[in-house]
Amino acid sequence: MPNYILHINGKERAVTADADTPLLWVLRDQLDLVGTKFGCGIAQCGACTVHLDGIAIRSCQMQVSFLDDVKITTIEGLSEDGKHPVQEAWKEIDVPQCGYCQAGQIMTATAFLNENKNPSEEEIREAMHGNICRCASYNRIEMAVKVAAEKML
Repeated sequence: MPNYILHINGKERAVTADADTPLLWVLRDQLDLVGTKFGCGIAQCGACTVHLDGIAIRSCQMQVSFLDDVKITTIEGLSEDGKHPVQEAWKEIDVPQCGYCQAGQIMTATAFLNENKNPSEEEIREAMHGNICRCASYNRIEMAVKVAAEKML
């Protein structure tokens, strides 16, 4: 099996995996970064969202062999102390119900707000529409994104 050096959360991590192994399973099974969740396995739910060079991607479909020279950020690397403005907004609005999708929601929201500092409600809804919440916390998620945008200004 090939060896790879991945740049994850500001650190270089050596992993051994088949070239087609999804990043999700490298994160969870080899590196014990279990904040990134498995949801559907077909990049449709958003539970496995991480950042590649600041862009939100679905880690369940990203093969480890394509990750040379990119910076990967997981929910664990977003903030050392859980004080990122998006995380703070999530707590303030009390978004999670079951919480399973929340890491993916937060990672999507963070990448979106890094690109759009002052989004409209429609832009927020459009940016977050690809992340599924089985508890239907969508209104609180949208409110939290709006609060986070204000915190990040």
